[in-house]
Amino acid sequence: MNHTIWADVKVPPINPNFGAPWMSGLQLLVSYLLATAIIVVLLMLIVAISSLAGQTIGPERVRTWAGENVLRIFIAAALLGSVSGLFQWFVGFNFGF
Repeated sequence: MNHTIWADVKVPPINPNFGAPWMSGLQLLVSYLLATAIIVVLLMLIVAISSLAGQTIGPERVRTWAGENVLRIFIAAALLGSVSGLFQWFVGFNFGF
């Protein structure tokens, strides 16, 4: 004999909360890291282009370094800019203020 007891149980709707407490700290850290990297690469690109543009700016060693690495610096700047754009689009920058 099968005795089944049906109880009326009211289950509230459960919605997951994806806002983990450590995500804001990680977002802040990545924001500062990306901003610092972009500023450093931008300064390197400015130094490289200015040393290649003028013969009197900087010693010969700087011009040689710039000539060898200007393409790499430009590619790094483009990659950092695209990563920063994707990060801003998906997550959003958070500089703590």
